[in-house]
Amino acid sequence: MVGIQKRFQIDFTIAPFFQKCLLGGGWRLKPSTSTLTSTLTSTLTSTLTSTLTSTSTSTLILTLILASTSASFLSCKSPEPPPPTLTFPPELTQFTPHEINPVFTGTGEATWDEHIRERGYILKEDDGYSMWYTGYRSGDEEEMHLGYASSTDGIVWTRHPGNPVYDGAWTEDMMVIRVDSLYYLFAEGKKDVAHWLTSTDKIHWKERGKLDIRYTDGRPLDEGPYGTPTIWLEDSTWYLFYERNDEGIWLATTKDLVLWTNVQDTPVLQKGPESYDFHGLAMNQVIKYQGRYYGYYHGTAFEDWSEWSTNISVSDDLVHWKKYEGNPILKDNKSSGILVPDDSQYRMYTMHPEVVLHFPVKHK
Repeated sequence: MVGIQKRFQIDFTIAPFFQKCLLGGGWRLKPSTSTLTSTLTSTLTSTLTSTLTSTSTSTLILTLILASTSASFLSCKSPEPPPPTLTFPPELTQFTPHEINPVFTGTGEATWDEHIRERGYILKEDDGYSMWYTGYRSGDEEEMHLGYASSTDGIVWTRHPGNPVYDGAWTEDMMVIRVDSLYYLFAEGKKDVAHWLTSTDKIHWKERGKLDIRYTDGRPLDEGPYGTPTIWLEDSTWYLFYERNDEGIWLATTKDLVLWTNVQDTPVLQKGPESYDFHGLAMNQVIKYQGRYYGYYHGTAFEDWSEWSTNISVSDDLVHWKKYEGNPILKDNKSSGILVPDDSQYRMYTMHPEVVLHFPVKHK
């Protein structure tokens, strides 16, 4: 067999056309010779195939010469390419605002939630929509507390009469995930240090403490902020995306929710060099759609952080991310965007500095 392989390497120079077809998808009649019958092609194919099992060099050479001559009326048939897929499908990137907005704001009065800010979070469940949000009063010394509102349609919201539902510690920029019958809330605390809470009813929350994040070598993180915690749970592994003073987005993982370890000690998503996130960014939400991971994040083009936008990136492994060339997908300080399932599609809510609802753009 080795001898035959060596003769192939030499004799294929006589019939480069046939060599190409063997490595490709076969052969077909050229349009100009369409009057030739398929019987000729079938006979040639059969002869060539049977020759491959023969040890006769002369027979093989003769057959290959015939194949080379046949190139005048045959052409190679290439395998059909797979259908193209869109890395950033329009249903995840193109949204239009609801006709009545905003759908939720601070009261504007002397209440604990005179204003709302940062990322809030919305879950759609069998009993309707649930929203957790950060409320605060005017004044630099006012703490941020956790509020709850519910809705049957995600448009008209009712504040919980017992708000704030948690005021035991500074809580803002939160996200919520449900696992079985337990709700997990991850949020920023004072000085942008992340902490987490749990609840069985979405209303009464138990403080679980600060997140203990370590470098890859096991050392605790250096002193400083680590906020905007965003969680993805898959195959019993918890993935935590967090930012440090909005300088970049890092990723840590855990199995036990006790100790989080960086996947790498550098950001998995860097700010810039694009202008829209040149001065800061933070992850808001990760979803999985058609086999890929999509990360929605807010970014700012302003050094004083006076305005933010909503952007999207994509990854195949949660570590290596590609930004959408059409970013930002929402501008004009509509940031901290999250997707919420809406039957066969998604709706987009931007949460800062008020809750604004967007629906996917309909394409004909």
